[in-house]
Amino acid sequence: MHESQCPASIDELSRTIPIFPLNGVLLLPRGLLPLNIFEPRYLAMTRAALDGAKLIGMIQPTQSEGLPGQSPRNGADLYTTGCVGKIVSATESDDGRILLTLRGLCRFQVARELEAGTAYRQVEADYAEYAADMTAAQDGLCERDRLIHALRAYCARHNLPADWDSITAVNDDLLVHSLAMICPFSAGEKQALLEAPDFKARAAMLVSLLEMALLDGSILPRGAKPN
Repeated sequence: MHESQCPASIDELSRTIPIFPLNGVLLLPRGLLPLNIFEPRYLAMTRAALDGAKLIGMIQPTQSEGLPGQSPRNGADLYTTGCVGKIVSATESDDGRILLTLRGLCRFQVARELEAGTAYRQVEADYAEYAADMTAAQDGLCERDRLIHALRAYCARHNLPADWDSITAVNDDLLVHSLAMICPFSAGEKQALLEAPDFKARAAMLVSLLEMALLDGSILPRGAKPN
């Protein structure tokens, strides 16, 4: 699909958005989230989004159900804070799935859930509190050396490969948001990262979570067992 320009301010974001509840999945501004859509209700949601503003709101259920990345039962209680993303690529597979990538734009508060009459849920999103999300954080707001040190120790402990040239070259905003999204934190920890008041607080929380993981082994690669 052709990628159109992403909105530059909250004034360009739709107030009515479909939401995709997933346990343990985090989307942050400027982060890229690949998704494999196969449930009928979310296939309908994706097709409607592609025909419209190409926006989907990612949000977590308040109660963890099943494995990370699984959608909750329809009607499950949700957190009131999520992040809207724009579909920047979408491909339909031969078996009917849609493989798409969302680029995070801005966090939102759920002002109210709508009686939309669709199989998927829709909300009225309030972006006012998060207007600053639309602009990348400047470098120097995180303890980058401490973050890289904690990440190196974590990867070494669990024998995880890492492209250190790319990691050290990327700016602070992309580094912090990408790591927060891909590290296998608990659903509650991911929600705390999402709800951090600003970039500096999120970066500090990320460093703390990595350092705590090194002490207690609480964060492990999917499928790995503690030493």
